[in-house]
Formats: sequence, C-alpha cells, structure tokens
Amino acid sequence: MTDDTDRHAMKMAKKKAARDKIMATKTDEKGLIIVHTGKGKGKSSAAFGMIFRCIAHEMPCAVVQFIKGGMSTGERDLILERFSDACQFHTMGEGFTWETQDRSRDTEMAQAAWEKAKELIRDPANRMVLLDEINIALRYDYLDIKEVVTFLKAEKPEMTHVVLTGRNAHEDLIEAADLVTEMELVKHPFRSGIKAQVGVEF
Repeated sequence: MTDDTDRHAMKMAKKKAARDKIMATKTDEKGLIIVHTGKGKGKSSAAFGMIFRCIAHEMPCAVVQFIKGGMSTGERDLILERFSDACQFHTMGEGFTWETQDRSRDTEMAQAAWEKAKELIRDPANRMVLLDEINIALRYDYLDIKEVVTFLKAEKPEMTHVVLTGRNAHEDLIEAADLVTEMELVKHPFRSGIKAQVGVEF
C-alpha cells in the first residue's frame, strides 16, 4: 500500500509541476466571444450560470432573449425580482418560430433585439452580455451573420464578454469566437413522452 501511495504522490507531483508551468504562461485577459451550440440540452442554462457568476462578483451584466417569449422562466424571474440592479434583462422575442408562424414579425423582433444587444455591448460598464438563442435568429436569416460578426470584432469593448446561444451556430460565428462548446444530445426524456418540467427546462 505504501508503494502505491508513494507512486501516486510522485505522479501527482509531476502533473502539478507540468500544470504550474503551463499556467505560468497564461497571463493575458480579454473579453471573450463565447458560443454555446449543439442539439443537446444546457446551452442557455450554462450561459445563465455565467451570468449568475457575474452577479456574484458584482460585475454588471445583461441578457437579451431573441426567441423566447413571455413564458416565465426561473432565471428571468429571479433576476428581475432580486438582481435587476446588477443585470438588465430584455425579453425581445414573442415565442418559438413554430408558434409565431410570422416571418416578417419574427424578423422585426429579432432586429429590435439586435439593436438592444448592440447598445448593451457598447456600454463598457457591462462585463458580460448574454444573447440567448441568437443562433436561431441567425439560422433563419432574421439577422445578417456578417453584420453580427463584424460588430463583435470591431465594436465590442476589450474586456466585455459576449455569450451567444442556440443550435446550429453559423461557421463564421464559430470562427470568430474565442470559446465554443457544442452540447451533444445523448438522451432526452422528451423522447419518452416526458414534458418540459419546472426546475429542469425553465
């Protein structure tokens, strides 16, 4: 047992030394363009986790929801009720595209959401801005991907983080991003006839 313990300790010491050497080279800071995409669940949930981290660190932040309409969600209700001084929250969409069935109206709302997003991102006081489900608006061409990428590259303040969520992220956005995570769907209860549930989906 002692030999195993000693070997483990030596192995971990080597790993720590190697890790410390790598970490010593990581000294830069910058505002990141972060993309959460993929068919799996958790894209918005992970993004809201970062928003709540910002709130906990007293870093002003903001959320713009591009698709989700007036449906109550835990994140929105909590932020509006308790943290509205730390996080601005704007629900700009009117519901999922298959519910609205009005392309011109959806385009109009997405354009209005993008104008609000640009205003919030331009304000250097906001350390993080979450653009929830913007990838859906981009996929359906409610917004111009070139305009979005150009804006993020040219006008985003140096230390502002911008998080963009939704399935089917455009390859140009992925190329421009600093951090991209693709959620992979392995299993989902919806396929077994279980509906979206409070505390899990919203």
